[in-house]
This record gives sequence, C-alpha cells and structure tokens, in this order.
Amino acid sequence: MSERSQLSDDLERPAAPRQLVLALDHAISYAREDFLEGPSNQKALALIERWPDWPGRLIALVGPEGSGKSHLAAIWAELSGARVVTARRLGDSDLPSALATGALVVEDIDTPDLDEPALFHLINLAREEGADVLFTARVSPPSLMVGIRDLQSRLRMLPVVELEAPDDALLRALIVKLAADRQLAVDEGVVNYLANRIERSFSGVHRAVAQLDEEALRRHRPVTRALAAELFRAT
Repeated sequence: MSERSQLSDDLERPAAPRQLVLALDHAISYAREDFLEGPSNQKALALIERWPDWPGRLIALVGPEGSGKSHLAAIWAELSGARVVTARRLGDSDLPSALATGALVVEDIDTPDLDEPALFHLINLAREEGADVLFTARVSPPSLMVGIRDLQSRLRMLPVVELEAPDDALLRALIVKLAADRQLAVDEGVVNYLANRIERSFSGVHRAVAQLDEEALRRHRPVTRALAAELFRAT
C-alpha cells in the first residue's frame, strides 16, 4: 500500500472512542451511627448531643472542609427539628418561616456571597424569639470581616466550637467510610498506603478517595494497593 493510500485510510478510519468517566452520585449517610468519632471532634459532638443545654442559643461550629460540620449539623437538625439553609441563600429566605420550628442550621457563613443584612436580621430575630441557631464555617465567625458594625459585634459574641485535624485512627477510618460511601472495597494495604502518603487532612482524604474511585472506574480496575501506588507514589 502506498504512503498516500495509507494516509487516506487513516483519515477515513473512525478514531477510537475515548474512555469517559461519568461523575456518578454516591450516597452519603448523615445518620448519627455513621459519624466517625475521634479526639478531633469529641468537643463538637458533645455540644451537639447536649442540646438544648447549650452555653448560648446561637453557636458556631468551625472546622476545615470535609471535617464533618455538615454531618454534625444534620445530626442536630434531626434532634432539634431544625430547618437547614445556606448562608448565601439567607436573602432569599423567609426568615420567620425558617425559624418556625425554633431551631435553624445556617451553613457556611464565611461564604464570600454572604448577605450581611439578612444575617444581621436573622440573629436579631432568633434572639427575640428565643430560637436556637447552629452556624457552620471554615473560619471562626469573630474573625470574619463584615461591613455592618453591629453584625461584627454579634459575631464576636458567638460561642465557637472547633473541629481539629484528624488523628491517625480517624484518618484511616475516614478513608474506609468514604470508600464505602462510593461502594469501593479497600483492604488494609490500600488504607495503610493512602494514610502514609496523602495530605493528612479531611479535604485531602476526600480528594484522594475520589481520585482513586475515578481512576479505578476509568481503567475498569479494582481498587488495589498497586493502583494507589501509581496515583500517589510521588505525593
């Protein structure tokens, strides 16, 4: 076959399809029995479970991404009958209706899209009605830079409970749980390899398990220590 004929055949031959990885939803349980306890979250869990015996009606739960704030908030919402709203949607919410059950979760008040007047009104309304409010954030609310001076003073008065960095046992347990949430079977070799090489943070575990899941799906391979080594050897 001539070079020209070969080139013509190559142009006409359909390209091999690329393997696509679909972002499939996976179930995450926020039930109390699925919350992983450890030294890093004992104070926060104790606060949730001692409700309504709180040091104040308005409390801030602070911790890094993936540390369990939303899980704890969901546990408290189940206990208290609280409704849940994100801070960025406060301006679109009917605040009296949001407080109708006497309890409310406001997630991510450190969002850059915070509606300051709505948050200020919510805090004042909650105090007037004697409602309990649980705020979540990645940084301590007293340190937030807001333009409304009276809102700043109210944020500084919030009792704060912090979630700390995970210890080794919690880190390994989190790997197993997140893998199970994605219906991945991981043995002790995989868990040990990941725990010794990935970023030792909640967000680091979330990213690593998601990456491992996506790569196993793309390659049609089971999750093994060998696959983990290929992905995280250099980290």
